[in-house]
Amino acid sequence: MGRLDGKVRLLSAAAQGIGKATAIAFAKEGAKVIATDINKTKLQELEKYPGIQIRVLDVTKRQQIEELAEEIERIDVLCNIAGFVHHGTILDCEERDWNFAMNLNVRSMYLMIKTFLPKMIKQKSGNIINMSSVASSIKGVVNRCVYSTSKAAVIGLTKSVAADFIEQGIRCNCVCPGTVDTPSLQERIKAQPNPDQALKDFLARQRIGRMATAEEVAHLFVYLASEESAYMTGNEVVIDGGWSL
Repeated sequence: MGRLDGKVRLLSAAAQGIGKATAIAFAKEGAKVIATDINKTKLQELEKYPGIQIRVLDVTKRQQIEELAEEIERIDVLCNIAGFVHHGTILDCEERDWNFAMNLNVRSMYLMIKTFLPKMIKQKSGNIINMSSVASSIKGVVNRCVYSTSKAAVIGLTKSVAADFIEQGIRCNCVCPGTVDTPSLQERIKAQPNPDQALKDFLARQRIGRMATAEEVAHLFVYLASEESAYMTGNEVVIDGGWSL
């Protein structure tokens, strides 16, 4: 018996990093996983895992989300993981950067929740898990202006949904990681003028002495997606190796 036996889990950004690790962890616990991403090639790597179905989905496109919703009769857990990390202060952030980050990091969650929440209300049960960050209202982080702003908004969205729909059997929490060693992070490090120094800077701020793995964050998603966390809603759950201390 798995901790998520028979439950339907829908994830965004499942092709790599935390999303991929979470999709695999869910499947190993017996869940029926619908893994989505815009990257079809990488997404196909998940097809070898029993219990995982894949769907190409751009979570910033309302029509694509609504078409997917028509295919899904029941959804037990919605995991909104898609996001983008912009590097820079407010002076480095052009309006197009601001709009892109807010669209992907916040509006996509609005669209996904607004589309799938009615199904959960009809079922009288549902669980929404959003990806936020320690770089948000939790902690000020240099060169993360629009990213931190968007992730603070995710915390606000999470608490609002939790408060509004608790009596309809809906839970909503968000995961707030620190620095996680993912392909996305490695790409951002390589894009810096001095990648070696950038890596040292990332490691220097980790109080525990290392970055998190995507699998460690996935374990937290499993807990929040299971009945073990049935008494939790409206929480920002920090997993940052002590960075926010």
